[in-house]
Amino acid sequence: MLDTNVYSNRAAGRLPSPLRAVIDNALLFHCSVALAELSVGVANADPSRNGWISLRDYYSALFAAIPASRLMTPDAAVWTDAGIIAGTLARTQHFQPHQRKDCLNDALIFLTAAKAGMPVLTANRTEFDLIRQLAPEGRFIHY
Repeated sequence: MLDTNVYSNRAAGRLPSPLRAVIDNALLFHCSVALAELSVGVANADPSRNGWISLRDYYSALFAAIPASRLMTPDAAVWTDAGIIAGTLARTQHFQPHQRKDCLNDALIFLTAAKAGMPVLTANRTEFDLIRQLAPEGRFIHY
């Protein structure tokens, strides 16, 4: 399952070529939380900015190409567990308010993948390592 940063790094051309090739040829599963984070970013971007239409069209096409059978959504138990993880890490790591939301989203992605028996591909080693310490049943792959 892809973390949000994989999509944005792919769109910006920042993924290493070998990783891009693997992603382009893999059977991918997606998390609704990552797609929501991307949607917020697109909607928050200035529509008068050069390249906004291309950005919007890129993500619209990406979302439309995801089969419903490969879109994973956190259930009630995942939401509760992710809240506990995010709250615990916010307290123990002294997270700022914006970090709490990011941590909750990452915990949702991590636990959704874990429940499906999949690892998360991410560039965010630090936060996913902290999450995994509290949810050792999950896995992530850092690039």
